[in-house]
Amino acid sequence: MKKFPQTLMLLGSGELGKEVAIASKRLGCEVIACDRYPNAPAMQIADKEEVINMLDPEELKKTIYKHMPDIIIPEIEAVAVESLIELEKEGFQVIPNAKAAGITMNRDKIRNLANQKLGLKTARFDYASSLKELQVCADSIGWPVIVKPIMSSSGKGQSFVSNKEGLENAWEIAMAGARGNSNEVIVEEFINFNLEITLLTIRQKNGSILFCPAIGHKQSGGDYQCSWQPAQLTNDQLEKAQDMAKSVVNKLGGIGLFGVEFFISNEEVIFSELSPRPHDTGLVTLISQNLSEFELHVRAILGIPIPSINICQAAASRVILAKENISNVAYQGIEKGLSESDTELLIFGKPTAQKGRRMGVALAKGRTIEEAQTKADKAAAFIELLEK
Repeated sequence: MKKFPQTLMLLGSGELGKEVAIASKRLGCEVIACDRYPNAPAMQIADKEEVINMLDPEELKKTIYKHMPDIIIPEIEAVAVESLIELEKEGFQVIPNAKAAGITMNRDKIRNLANQKLGLKTARFDYASSLKELQVCADSIGWPVIVKPIMSSSGKGQSFVSNKEGLENAWEIAMAGARGNSNEVIVEEFINFNLEITLLTIRQKNGSILFCPAIGHKQSGGDYQCSWQPAQLTNDQLEKAQDMAKSVVNKLGGIGLFGVEFFISNEEVIFSELSPRPHDTGLVTLISQNLSEFELHVRAILGIPIPSINICQAAASRVILAKENISNVAYQGIEKGLSESDTELLIFGKPTAQKGRRMGVALAKGRTIEEAQTKADKAAAFIELLEK
């Protein structure tokens, strides 16, 4: 029987890491929060914090040796995976495992795994490492196309391009939004989809797989704007998505929760992306489920049973975005945002804001998805950001 407290180290301490930290603390764990800037959201409730460059292999290893955590949890893509691979060989536990962390931090590796090794249906795609190569790839795939950096987070650097004239700007946006040292982009066929979903998939220590009810979501510029649960799928669509998610998650191995994204185009189910951690669209589970995606992630990591996953009739989320750059953030309108029943606000606690940065989320339950969405949208609209 496992003894507590377990010491968990978060590599990445944003809003998702903060909720993982909260779920861990509720189970008696010690949490060490790491990020590239001080006072990151998870640091505000962690036991210890470290401000480091997580892409620096030696600095990362030095920090891990300093604290000797029982479990290392990468919460962002921009991590020196080579160090995690070395540390795992030394006996450190990495979530879901070091190999999976390395594959999923780069869009090319996870797309190649899904499409070429597992034969999953994906959009047609190619890679380019220069503007000239990008032009060739786009012409070959056909217009319009989606251009993304090989490595980025929260949709940064993504562009929809309808003609050749837009490629130069798309290349510049991709380079500006990329994380790490990569100068490569993925060029994708644009899928005219009916619905985009996240299927939260939990792989437990015994290898068994659990699924949360599908979450529908909408994006703008590659970044999620709203989500709702449950998404309306046919039984055939759901079975296809679950089979595909199970296939790729089992290939990656390890334990924990994976956010697997799909396009639903008529009866076709098309694999899009995968994150080996809680997903931003899954913030809705904080109000929709008996166990949120963060609690499920931590239970799977610690080997704690998950007897059931139950959801309410309908729930929705709407992000709260910064409209301008703010150096020292304060909020107003929270009392108005919480004036309606079955509505919650989650303020992330980011110390600074840049225009378009996600700063919080409104959550709501309703009798229908439409009612829940209306309530979440209304609550989010009340929140204003200003200088403290």
